[in-house]
Amino acid sequence: MSPTPPARRLRLGLPRRMFSQVLLMQVAIAAGVAVLATGLFLAPLSRQLDQEAMRRALAIAETTAQDPQLAEGVLRTPPTSDGPVQREAERIRKATHAEYIVVLDRHWVRWSHPTPSQVGRTVSTDPSDALGGEEVMEIDEGTLGRSARGKVPLYDAGHHVVGAVSAGIAYDSVRARLISAIPGLFAYAGGALAVGALAAWLISRRVQRQTRDLAFSDISALLAEREAMLHGIREGVVALDRGGRVRLLNDEARRLLGIGDEAVGRTPDEALGAGRTTDVLAGRVTGTDLLTVRGRRVLVANRMPTDDGGAVATLRDRTELEQLGRELDSTHGLIDALRAQDHEHANRMHTLLGLLELEMYDDAVEFVGEVVGDHRATAEQVTERIEDPLLAALLVGKATVAAERGVALRVSEHTRLPDRLIDPRGLVTIVGNLVDNALDAVAGTPHARVEVESRAEGRTVVLRVSDTGPGIPEDRRDLVFTEGWSTKEPPAHGKRGIGLSLVRRLAERQGGSATVGTAPGGGARFTVVLPEALGGPAPKPALTGPVETADRPATAQEEA
Repeated sequence: MSPTPPARRLRLGLPRRMFSQVLLMQVAIAAGVAVLATGLFLAPLSRQLDQEAMRRALAIAETTAQDPQLAEGVLRTPPTSDGPVQREAERIRKATHAEYIVVLDRHWVRWSHPTPSQVGRTVSTDPSDALGGEEVMEIDEGTLGRSARGKVPLYDAGHHVVGAVSAGIAYDSVRARLISAIPGLFAYAGGALAVGALAAWLISRRVQRQTRDLAFSDISALLAEREAMLHGIREGVVALDRGGRVRLLNDEARRLLGIGDEAVGRTPDEALGAGRTTDVLAGRVTGTDLLTVRGRRVLVANRMPTDDGGAVATLRDRTELEQLGRELDSTHGLIDALRAQDHEHANRMHTLLGLLELEMYDDAVEFVGEVVGDHRATAEQVTERIEDPLLAALLVGKATVAAERGVALRVSEHTRLPDRLIDPRGLVTIVGNLVDNALDAVAGTPHARVEVESRAEGRTVVLRVSDTGPGIPEDRRDLVFTEGWSTKEPPAHGKRGIGLSLVRRLAERQGGSATVGTAPGGGARFTVVLPEALGGPAPKPALTGPVETADRPATAQEEA
C-alpha cells in the first residue's frame, strides 16, 4: 500500500495578495477607530449624565428649601409621618419625580422621608456641609440605595440655618439613560464602519489595479531585481518625473554624465547646465539614437515618455566605438596613402629602369636625388616649424593623403610651435578633425588647397585651418559645432557630426574657444584658441617663408 500523505496543517496569517492585505488592514483600522470613538464618547457621556442628575437633584433641593412652611414646621411641629413638613415634602417629591426629599433639623433628625417609618430617625450620611451653609452635589449610597444627591441649607425668616434639605434621584434612571444611548451610538459607529469598509474596498481595488494584484513579496522581489538591473547594466538610465526633475540615476549614468546624487530632484538644466545633452534629456530634442557629447565622451541617447507624464532616458557610451571608427577612417586613409605611394613608387622605378637601360646614368642619379630630396625636404620643413613630434607626424601623413586626393596641404609661413605642449594628444585630435573636414570640403574642386597655421603666443596656442572650399554660411556657423549635425553622408561605421563638437569641447575644457569664419580665399577658416597650452618659457620668434607639402606639380612619370 502506498504511504498515506501527511495531513496539511491549517496555516493562519495574513493573505498573500496585496489587495486582501490592504483591505483587511484598513477594515481593522476602521473598526478600531469606530470602537475607540464610541468608547471615548461614552465616557464623557456617562460623566455628563451624572452631572446633569446631580444638578437636577440640587435644583429640587433648592426649590424645596425656598418654601417658608418647611422652616416653620421644623421649628414649631414635631417630626411625625403625617406632619405638615412630611406632607409638603412628599407633594414636591411627587411633582418633581424625585426619588426622595428629606428635610432634617440641626440634630440630623429626619422630618420627611418617602418611607414614613423613617421620619423621626437620624440620617445615615453626614449632612455637616449643608448644615454649615454649603451646597453639596454627590453620588452616594443611602438607605434607598445609590442616588444622585443635592443638599442645601434650610433657612428661617431671620436667615438662620435651622436644618437642611436633601433631594435624590435614583441612579438607576441615569444608568438607564446611558444604556438607552448605546444602541444609537452603535448604530452611528456601525454606519461609519460600513462607510470606512466601502472606502477601504475602493482604495484596495485601486491599489490592486495599480500593482497588478501582486503580493508584497513580489513587489519586494521586483524592487530588488530593479536595483540589481539598474546598477548592473552598462547603459546609463535617467528617470524624470512629470515636472521634468531627475528622480533616478543609475551608476552608469552618474559615470557618463559626471554627476552624483545631488542631481536627484533637480531639472537637467540645473544638474548639467546648458547643452545638447540637457536638451535631449529634457525632451527639447526628439528622435532616436541621438548623438551628444558630455565632456570627452560621445553618447547615444534615447528618451521614452512614461504613462505618469515623466520620461526615461538611456545613454550608451559610444566613445570607444567612435574612436575605433576614426581609427578605421585613419587606417583607410593610410591604406590609400600607401596605395598612392606604391603607385608612385612603381612609376618611379619604371622611370629609373628606363634611364638605366638607356644608359642615361647621370639623369638617373639626378632623378633619384630629386625624389629623395623632395620627401626629405617636406618632412624637415614641417619639423622645423612644428617641433612636437606627434603633430608633425600627423601633418606629414595628412600631406600624403591630401596629395592622393589632389589637394595641396600647406603649412603657413607664420607657423612656429615649440615642443612644450601640455596636452599634445588633445591638439592632435583637434588638428586631425579640422584637417579631415577641410579635405572633405575641398576634395574634387579646382585648385584645392588647405592651409594649417599653428603658433604660440606666450603660453597660448592659436590654431587656424583654412580651405578653399565653398565655406559655411553665416547662419549655420553655430550649428557646425552641434553634436549630430553634419552636411556629409554618414560613414559605414556610424554617424557624423562628432568631430567639430569634440574640437569645441576640447577647446572649452582648456578654457579656450573654437570659432569658424571666412578664409581670405572665400572658403572656411576654423580658429581654435587654447590658453595655457604650453609649458616652460615663451617660444622663439617665428620663421618666415611658406612650406608647401603637397602642391608640387606632378612629373610626367607620376601622372603615368
